[in-house]
Amino acid sequence: MARYKVDITGINTNELKVLTSSETTKLFERFHAGDMQAKEELINGNLKLVLSILRSFNKGNYNMDDLFQVGVIGLIKAIENFDLSYNLKLSTYAVPLILGEIKRYIRDNTSLRVSRSIKDLAYSIINFKEEYFNREGHEPSTKEISNTLGVEEYKIANALDSLKEPVSIFEPIYNDGGDTIYLQDQIADKKDLNSDKDMLISLRRGLNKIKDREREVLISRYIVGKTQMEIAESLNISQAQVSRIEKNAILSLKRMIK
Repeated sequence: MARYKVDITGINTNELKVLTSSETTKLFERFHAGDMQAKEELINGNLKLVLSILRSFNKGNYNMDDLFQVGVIGLIKAIENFDLSYNLKLSTYAVPLILGEIKRYIRDNTSLRVSRSIKDLAYSIINFKEEYFNREGHEPSTKEISNTLGVEEYKIANALDSLKEPVSIFEPIYNDGGDTIYLQDQIADKKDLNSDKDMLISLRRGLNKIKDREREVLISRYIVGKTQMEIAESLNISQAQVSRIEKNAILSLKRMIK
C-alpha cells in the first residue's frame, strides 16, 4: 500500500484526524451558528478526504503539495455551502467540488495548447456536472449534458479528454518481473522504411538470418504496423514474451548490420 501514499510537505498524513458522523453533525451545527473554530475543525477533520482523491493523480507529473492546497480550496467551498438538510454525507457532497478544483488547476497549467472554444466547453461541462450533482445527488448522463448545453455527445467526450495530462511514451505500463513494457510498445509503427534503400537491403539480409519467430514479430511490428498486444493475440503468447522476442531480434539485427 505504500506506493499509493501521498506525501505532503510539512504534514504527517498518518496523524490526520478523521471525524465521525456525529462529530461532523455537531461541528456543522456550531459552524452554522457562527462558530469559525468549528469550520476550522471541519476542514482539518476532512483533509484525508483530499488525500484520498489525490491518489489518482499520484502517478502524474504533478506537484502534490500544489494539488493538495488546491484540493483544500475545494473542501472549504464544500464546507461553506453544505447544509445538513441535504441528507448527504459531507464526503459525497465534497468529492465533486474537490475534484473540480484540482482538474481546473491542472487544466489551466497544462503544457499542451488547447483551443479556447474546447476549453470553454470543458469548463461548462464540469460546472454543469457539479451543479447537477449538488442538486440531484448523482452524475448527469452524457445525453443530459448534451441536451442542456446544446452540443453533440461526441464533443463532450472530446472536450473532457483534452483536459487529461499528457503521458510520456516511455511510461512503464507493465512489468512481469523481467522486461518492462512501455507505452510506446502499444503504439503501431507507421514510419516509411522506404526512405533508406541501403538500410532496407541490410535489413532484408538480416531478417533472413534470424529465427523464424523473431522475423515474424519484427515484420508484424514494423512493416505491418501491429502493436505488441495484437501480435501476442495472433501468436497466442503474452505481450511480455513478444517484447522479449522483439528486443532479442533487434539486437541480432544490429550485430549483423554493423
